This record gives sequence, C-alpha cells and structure tokens, in this order.
Amino acid sequence: MNSVIHLQRLSPGIGIVKLEDRVSRNTFSRAFVEGLCNVFAEIARDTSLRVIVVQGYDSYFCCGGTKEELLTITEGKLQFTDSNFFDLLIQCELPVIAAMQGHALGGGLAFGAFADILVMAEEAIYSANFMRYGFTPGMGATYIIPRKFGETLGSEMLFTALGYHGGELRQRGAGARIVSRDQVATTALSIARELADKPRATLLQLKQHLAAPIREALPKVVERELAMHRITFAQPEVRERIETLFGN
Repeated sequence: MNSVIHLQRLSPGIGIVKLEDRVSRNTFSRAFVEGLCNVFAEIARDTSLRVIVVQGYDSYFCCGGTKEELLTITEGKLQFTDSNFFDLLIQCELPVIAAMQGHALGGGLAFGAFADILVMAEEAIYSANFMRYGFTPGMGATYIIPRKFGETLGSEMLFTALGYHGGELRQRGAGARIVSRDQVATTALSIARELADKPRATLLQLKQHLAAPIREALPKVVERELAMHRITFAQPEVRERIETLFGN
C-alpha cells in the first residue's frame, strides 16, 4: 500500500482513510493521487465495509494541486481529469464522511465536499482559492461548493477565493457539522458507528439514490470547467500569479 494514504479497518465495518502526505502537505502529489486510487480500489473489493471516514493529519485535510501541476496546466500539457480521482468520494458505493479537521484549499475543498457527510473544524481554513491565481474553478467545484455550502455562500467562496474559518461557515449556515478541531475525528467516528449499525445493502441503496443526481450532473459540469480552463489558464497573468502567489 502507498505510504502516504493508509486504510484502517475498525469493527463493525468502518474504514478510516488517512491522508498523510507530510512532504507535500496533502497536495495532489503523484504519491497522494496514486495512494487514493489504490485505497479506494481496495475499499471497492472489501464487502465487509459499510462506511468510510476520510481524514487528514495535524492542521491539513487536503490542499489541492501542486505548483508544478498548475504550471503544467498553463502549458496545456495537463488537465484535472487526467488522474481521475477528484470525485472518488461521491463515486464510492459506500457512504463517505469527510472528517475535515484541517485546512482544505482549492481542489482539496472540492474533493472533501464530494463526501456524503461533512464534519469541519471551527479553527481550520476552507477556501475555494482557484480565482486567487486567476483561473476558474475546476474539479467539479463550480457545482459541489454551492450545493454543499449554499448557493449564495458557495458563489461568494468561488468568486472571492477568500479563506473562511469553520466558525464563520457555521454562522452563515454552511451545510456541515462544524465542531472544534479536537472533536472532528470523534464526531465523525460517532456518525460512522451510527451508519455501520445499518444493513450494508440498505446503505448501498441509499448512497446510490442520493449520489445519483451529482453523478449525473458531473460530466457536463466538468466539460464546462475544462472549456473555461482552456481560456483562463492561457492568460500570461495566470502563470505569473502561480509563480508569485503559490504558497504565500
């Protein structure tokens, strides 16, 4: 198994996916993406599992694309669909809980938002920061962020690219369970235990039903996002912003 993504099994039927790419701080490094795909392929084969919890480490949940990846996109040599991992949580046949105890940025926020249930931290920062670098959002963010956080707040997050503490998102009615950071993992596990008490076949049916509208909408959403990327990533200003602003 990949060394940066770990799958832990707890009884009865709970899978804990731990995102721990400490070198890249849970950005979409090759090791991170390959590890995710391998772990979710393993989950798909394991008929003993009933619910999945995805969590990060320390103050990081998932922080989106690497600088090198973004620069490669500006050169027209890469697009976010090439790795085919961003929607793993909604495509998973089991219910998924995102225990977002740490910061979630850009594609990392979109990735987590595809979970069926979100648990977030009051202290962490959540940002759909694509527009900070001058390019339009991708990875299904234009659809899933407004769907999960509310149309008005979600549109604001996408347009402004600002960072929002979890406490502020709770005050503004975001559709997530938002607790103190030290309670995120225990809250997510408590919810997971409630789900794992149900019959597996019943959980599969409900996940399929609730996920169907998102799964059906995504192909057209992604097609439009890629079309916008072909325009917005081609601007010289975008490469300059990535070079100067990334990581600052």
